[in-house]
Amino acid sequence: MNRLRFAAVILLCTSCCIIAAPQSPVESLTFGAEWRLLRSGEIDLALAPGQNRLTLKTVGLVSTLIKVEDVYTSTYASGFCSTSLLLDSREGRKHRETKVDYDRAAKRVTYLERDVKADKTITYKQMEIPACVHDVTSALLKLRQMKPEPGATIEIPVSDGKKLISARVDSLAREKVHTPAGQFDTIKYEAFLFNGQLYRRKGRLFVWLTDDAKRLPVQVRIQLPFYIGTVTLQLEKLR
Repeated sequence: MNRLRFAAVILLCTSCCIIAAPQSPVESLTFGAEWRLLRSGEIDLALAPGQNRLTLKTVGLVSTLIKVEDVYTSTYASGFCSTSLLLDSREGRKHRETKVDYDRAAKRVTYLERDVKADKTITYKQMEIPACVHDVTSALLKLRQMKPEPGATIEIPVSDGKKLISARVDSLAREKVHTPAGQFDTIKYEAFLFNGQLYRRKGRLFVWLTDDAKRLPVQVRIQLPFYIGTVTLQLEKLR
């Protein structure tokens, strides 16, 4: 079910983009996930200045195959510089916790992944980073702020705690998008995080943000190899 988590994390990235003063302290969004023509998951987001929290769960037939409940929390400082990540992941019988701490003063990031049930460390790593680096969520906050027009390309320093890359984002075209929440005028982007960049898995990532001041994320699509399939997330509710 990693493919659904990938999509959910990217959704969190883009949904962060709607935070812009003045707004209420907390906003809530609900997205539905589709995989192989099945409604496979629901994603709820609570967005507040400096912190974003995502809850992902499988539903329907997919939930009977594997039950997933993931909670992803990220924090950032001024300039959208990442300060921490916490992923609490329950998938089937597995329960894992991943913590990433970005030490801006020391220019170092620490990654720790643990098997909670077995109480043991799976992966521990430290590496040097720039004074200000972004996880994927704060990187797309930068995208929201910069608003590259179709035809433009930007690069943003991104680290997940295990790798550091200069992530390329292409602004592709203006498109109309229909979701359960309505019809939207959007700008379509492709972010290059797969194929050995941040993630080893082969794939393509597309994000649609509304072409207005809110820059609301309304659709995310991850195209993976044919034997895995495509995951599409669409906005259903905004509160």
